[in-house]
Amino acid sequence: MLRTTLLVAALAATFPAVADPDLNALRAEIQALKSNYEARIQALETRLQQTENAAPVALPAAEAAPVQSAGNRFNPDISLILQGGYTHLGKGDKRRITGFMPADHDSTPTRGFSLNGTELVMSASIDPSFRGHLIVALQDEAAEVEEAWFQTTRLGNGFSLKGGRFRSGLGYQNEKHPHAWDFADNTLMYRALFGEAYGNDGVQLKGVAPTDLFMELGAEAGRGANFPGTDRNRNGVGSVALFGHLGGDVSIAHSWRGGLSYLHTQARDREASLDDLNAVEANTLFSGKSKTWVADLVWKWAPEGNASERSFKFSTEYFLRNERGTLLCQDNTSDFGKCDGTEGAYRTQQSGLYAQGVYQFMPHWRTGYRYDRLNTGSVDFGSNNASLNAVNYSPIRHSLMLDYSPSEFSRLRLQYSKDKSMQGLAENQWFVQYVHSLGSHGAHTF
Repeated sequence: MLRTTLLVAALAATFPAVADPDLNALRAEIQALKSNYEARIQALETRLQQTENAAPVALPAAEAAPVQSAGNRFNPDISLILQGGYTHLGKGDKRRITGFMPADHDSTPTRGFSLNGTELVMSASIDPSFRGHLIVALQDEAAEVEEAWFQTTRLGNGFSLKGGRFRSGLGYQNEKHPHAWDFADNTLMYRALFGEAYGNDGVQLKGVAPTDLFMELGAEAGRGANFPGTDRNRNGVGSVALFGHLGGDVSIAHSWRGGLSYLHTQARDREASLDDLNAVEANTLFSGKSKTWVADLVWKWAPEGNASERSFKFSTEYFLRNERGTLLCQDNTSDFGKCDGTEGAYRTQQSGLYAQGVYQFMPHWRTGYRYDRLNTGSVDFGSNNASLNAVNYSPIRHSLMLDYSPSEFSRLRLQYSKDKSMQGLAENQWFVQYVHSLGSHGAHTF
């Protein structure tokens, strides 16, 4: 072998010529070294061969790993929101905000013990291009799909497209579900505008500009079936919503966001119940256009940006709504009412606001105050002015709350409200509420 020959040559060059007796001894020593060397080389070659046999054979890229089935990848975030408590209200039965058309889905609280609503929430990435979201409201024997939408995740340039059923991006509180409210009940403003919140079946295109100042613009087109609109069973677009928001950080401790929104929708035979001039309930049908403007502002503070210890949030929204069309006051003369089935022109311009502050004064504990005020504005029933009363009244409410959150999954709340939203009635209201989240739930918006 070449290696043995080289070894012998090296050894021969190293040792000088010696006598024969010594040469025999030297040859014996070299043979022993040769045998030992060959044995070690053979052992190393054997180990190398064993290692090569044990190594996996490289596969082409397409065969390197089995494709994971869609069923294994589908692992959505699932949570169940439990809400309930006890509510102490006054003796009034007709809990309507004076001077405003009642919405078809009112979030007026229920007396005594009750479940305020249970929500099943599911969300997941569909694939690299889309994500999906589902919220089902469970109440007694009924189940209602509140939201069910998909949204693009890589449309590019800060844009995203949402389609399905979703809560509109107008205003500030509209997208928030009851478990994310800072108070136990809804604001008077949202109760007057939408009942609870404005949702739609349609599409939304939203874009965020690549600027240091947060800048968001959005547009929505939908069926327009929800209050203040109605389902007109026709092709095309029944409602349009536009919104824009600006925001940013003033320092490490302060951040803000402000916005302006617009909603245009139409109604046909939108039903409502009003008291006529004889204080008899009359049913009305409105057909026409409804336009709503909403301005919102949110300011947040937290020392050094750490909201876990102390924080403060101020939020306010103002709305202005115009409605024009016709109003039919259905005949209720058999009940000694004033309406005789006349249909006449209907014009109204109404407004309102709420302002609230919530202060976390120590970990887990918060307190807050909310002020609600509505303005019935100008209401013209046209030829039905002789039957219906255009009330000049400003519904007002003051609310105080204290809540305790042992963890991010649970909250206990006590609230007191002085409610003057119904003319002639100043009501003391008490709320004891619990909100619990079972399972993972995504973070809420700003």
